[in-house]
Amino acid sequence: MKTIELQAFLAESTIELHVLEQWIERRWIVPPPGATLRAGLSDIDAARALFIRDLRGDFGVNDEGVDLVLHLVDQLHGLRRVLGELRVELDATRGGPRDDD
Repeated sequence: MKTIELQAFLAESTIELHVLEQWIERRWIVPPPGATLRAGLSDIDAARALFIRDLRGDFGVNDEGVDLVLHLVDQLHGLRRVLGELRVELDATRGGPRDDD
């Protein structure tokens, strides 16, 4: 995972620090345990922050809507991960990946 320097991210994204801190308090962005915001953001957290900014700004989604959208996105990512793991297991039981899938 790549780390993006906080001040550079804030300047490029036009997100203010206090807003980013509010999003962290709401747990819309959850830095890894022990990570400090001043150390920067992971590329995943930065992408999520930009997504939230777009939801709120471009699409006018309210806080409850952002909660819902992020919950659904997290579920989709979890499902993709599980399906990927399942595919690996199925491939292993069949003797490897098949080209006719």
